[in-house]
Amino acid sequence: MSIRLNDTAPDFTADTTEGKINFHEWIGDGYAVLFSHPKNFTPICTTELGYMAGMEDEFSKRNAKIIGISVDPVESHHKWKADIETATGHAVNYPMIGDTELKVAKLYDMLPADTAGTSEGRTPADNQTVRSVFVIGPDKKVKLTLTYPMTTGRNFDEILRAIDSIQLTAKHRVATPANWKQGEDVVLTAAVSDEEGNTVYGGFERVLPYLRKTKQPAN
Repeated sequence: MSIRLNDTAPDFTADTTEGKINFHEWIGDGYAVLFSHPKNFTPICTTELGYMAGMEDEFSKRNAKIIGISVDPVESHHKWKADIETATGHAVNYPMIGDTELKVAKLYDMLPADTAGTSEGRTPADNQTVRSVFVIGPDKKVKLTLTYPMTTGRNFDEILRAIDSIQLTAKHRVATPANWKQGEDVVLTAAVSDEEGNTVYGGFERVLPYLRKTKQPAN
């Protein structure tokens, strides 16, 4: 079963480098970024985990937790941490899920549900679809999904930018245009009348009959 936007993120219990967690309880009343890896001790994933470790404070400012997952055992994750810090200069302090039975990978449709066996003996190529990012909101709904090929490192600055947009548009009846960044103009949604555009949002520019730009509302 595929995971679509606004679906409830599947809940699960799993062992992590920070102990056993129940995913929905762990998310709590904030946002979560779940990002997956096909195998430990792989070059691109090593850079990604380290980059995310360096960004942890930025996610925390947005009330967003980060959690990694690989199909390898938790014990292997702990050993991998040393390599990640050596390569990137950042220590991984966020939890990393061990998914040796492939349960979470299947639950999130990153591997076919009928995939047999465990992580033992599987290669990165076998798990190449376990390269997804899921942003999940306080309501436990999926807000964003992305899947990258193994040879392309993920752009986690984009994930941060998307969270800024998701959080802003959850509070205000606006949308963010292409390449939008914090502080830039936004677009009024169809739910906002012209009168409200003037009284609530302080005016707007009508670019097209259906495209009205206005200043970003205060968070």
